[in-house]
Amino acid sequence: MTDPTPTVHESNRKFYDRIADAYDFIADSNEKAARQAGVKALALKPGEAVVELGFGTGNEVLDLAALVGPTGKVAGIDISSGMLAVAQRKLAANPPKTPIDLRVGDARSLPFADASFDAAYTSFTLELFPAGDIPAVLAEARRVLKPGGRLAVVSMSVVPPGEHTSALEKTYVWMHRHFPHLVDCRPIDAPALVAAAGFRVAAREELHIWTMPVAVVVGGR
Repeated sequence: MTDPTPTVHESNRKFYDRIADAYDFIADSNEKAARQAGVKALALKPGEAVVELGFGTGNEVLDLAALVGPTGKVAGIDISSGMLAVAQRKLAANPPKTPIDLRVGDARSLPFADASFDAAYTSFTLELFPAGDIPAVLAEARRVLKPGGRLAVVSMSVVPPGEHTSALEKTYVWMHRHFPHLVDCRPIDAPALVAAAGFRVAAREELHIWTMPVAVVVGGR
């Protein structure tokens, strides 16, 4: 059987290249509070090095840079060259004093050395990967973190057993199952995945976007 992952990966890249210039208009107002909750949960300190997996249009790159300051470092990787172009325009408009290293690449094979970062951050990205690829992404995040480093994940979340699933959530899941080229992400059990990757789940928070659950999870290496 042919591995579908390369096709899915290429499809995601093309999709985000197409919508890069409009992404903030489409998603920022809905996702912003959850993304910022993840940044806050990471508890960055001045001088730390942090990497973002799936930096998108660069909103959190600027936030991360402000937290680690000029003695820190921010790196990032994203599949989309279109997203990189938007992020670079934002950085050019508001140049941070923090060193920034943004690259186009694959989070399943990060172009960074072992134990390079104090922290890693990813929001609304992990759920874009096929289920079989998520462990590889988390393993790479763990590899590039220093001992004692931490990972913050913000993702669409599965509804806990016994809790009500909203009509919107059911519709979203159905759309992803039948039209993945239109609805590219789906709810995942982020705490369980983070724990299975060898992280100690140190904190978790449950939020909602339009009745759909979102998890903010911090794992310690």
